[in-house]
Amino acid sequence: MDKQRDGQIGVVAALVRSAFLVNAVYAESGREHGLTPQQGQLLCVLMPQPYGMGELGAMLGLAKSSLTGLVDRTERNGLVRREPDPRDTRAVRVALTPHGSKLAAEFYDETCRRVEKLLAGVDATERDTIARLLGRVVLDNKVPVVFMELDAPQH
Repeated sequence: MDKQRDGQIGVVAALVRSAFLVNAVYAESGREHGLTPQQGQLLCVLMPQPYGMGELGAMLGLAKSSLTGLVDRTERNGLVRREPDPRDTRAVRVALTPHGSKLAAEFYDETCRRVEKLLAGVDATERDTIARLLGRVVLDNKVPVVFMELDAPQH
């Protein structure tokens, strides 16, 4: 039987295609909030606390020059600010502004809602299995926490 027609695909294809699916949702939420996908990622990373530029670069997988440009553009839009790092007077941390914090929460909530809709045909037991297995893959590969599990809507 053809796996594709049976609703089955291999694990590699499933992971890659699900990444594309989630990225498309992320981009769509971003567009509706006036954010690029990278700005959306930056805002989500900063939701729990400010981070230094080095930490942000590692979390987002960006070179220093790319990160600087991203922070510059996001700062010009009034969503983040640079502030002195209390542990190192030579360094700065990037923090959300009040407007950035509000937009980050709206973007986060909308993105969670849309990703939840992707699982509409999956029952609770299957959802738990997906979460457990993907969680293990993420933890085993030491993926930085770029999208926190806050009080996301659960169905």
